[in-house]
Amino acid sequence: MKHLIVVFSLLLLTTVARAAGAPADDAIELRFENRRFTPQTITVPANRPFKIRIVNAGKEAIEFESFKINREKVIGPGETVTINVPALKADSYDFYDDFHRDVPEGTIVAK
Repeated sequence: MKHLIVVFSLLLLTTVARAAGAPADDAIELRFENRRFTPQTITVPANRPFKIRIVNAGKEAIEFESFKINREKVIGPGETVTINVPALKADSYDFYDDFHRDVPEGTIVAK
């Protein structure tokens, strides 16, 4: 009985935390607005997978692209997508908007 109360309490706390606005995951937010990515540099731990939540706050579609991490995704205006990235070796990995090559590139730094 005691075990059931503990389990129920944990489930209740988790539900309340999510309802209160706690983030649903640990994704790193990358925002596209005014023809630029913010932040322009993302630092992540090396050898650990992670997620990037890309928010397109602009008025036109973009294409997040990175050959080095083998990811590309079209994101419409006002849309948000999450990209799963595998564990990266310690290094620097560029990304850019393939639809607008004049937009400054960004960098993922795995340390």
